[in-house]
Amino acid sequence: MKVRIILADDHPIMLEGLKALLEREPDMEVVGLVMNGRDAVYLTNKLAPDIVIMDVSMPELNGIEATRQILAQHPNVKVIALTIHSDARYAMEMLKAGARGYIPKQCAYEELSRAVRSVKMGQAYLSPGVTGNLLESLTGQGGHGKSSAFSSLTPREREILQLLAEGNTSRAVAEKINISIKTVDTHKVNIMRKLGLKSLAELVRYAIREGISTA
Repeated sequence: MKVRIILADDHPIMLEGLKALLEREPDMEVVGLVMNGRDAVYLTNKLAPDIVIMDVSMPELNGIEATRQILAQHPNVKVIALTIHSDARYAMEMLKAGARGYIPKQCAYEELSRAVRSVKMGQAYLSPGVTGNLLESLTGQGGHGKSSAFSSLTPREREILQLLAEGNTSRAVAEKINISIKTVDTHKVNIMRKLGLKSLAELVRYAIREGISTA
C-alpha cells in the first residue's frame, strides 16, 4: 500500500517539484497540495493522509501551530518539517508540536524520501546538520537564553499574533477562527503586554523575527 502524503508549502514551484519527485517512488502517493497552514489542517481532516510534509513558515497559520492542531485531532498522522530554517529553535518547536522529522530544503531529494520511509515505519528522522544544532542548543552552546513567543504565548495567542501581523483586522481574525471581536481584542492586549510591545508595527516586526509570520 502506498504512503499517502499531503504537501504544505507556500511556494507553488516547490509544491509541484516535490510532488513530481515523490510520485516517482512506487510506494508514495501525493494526495493533496496546500499553500497555508490552515488549509493543511483542513485537508488533513478531510483526507486523513499517512504523512504531512510541512513547511514551517507559511501564511494564515505557521507550520508549528498547524502541526499542533493536526496532531491534536489525528494523532496517527506523521508530520515531517521541510524548511529553510536550520536554527535549533524552530526544530525544537516543531518537535514539541509533535513532528517526527525535520530536514532542511537544501537537502538532497534522497534524504526526503528516506525520511518519509523512516517516519512511516514509526521512527524519527532528523537531518544530520539539524541534529548538531539541536545538541548545541540543548547543551547551552547555541542558545541565548531569551524567552520567545513560543514559550511566553499560548497557541491561540500565537495564532492571533500571526493573523494580526499579516494585516488582518480584529474583525477578520474573528471570522477566520470563529471567535468574537471582543475576544480577539482581549488576546491582542494580552499579547502586547506579555511581549512588551507598544504598537502594531512592533508586533509585525516581532512576529517576523520570531518566524511566526512571513508578512
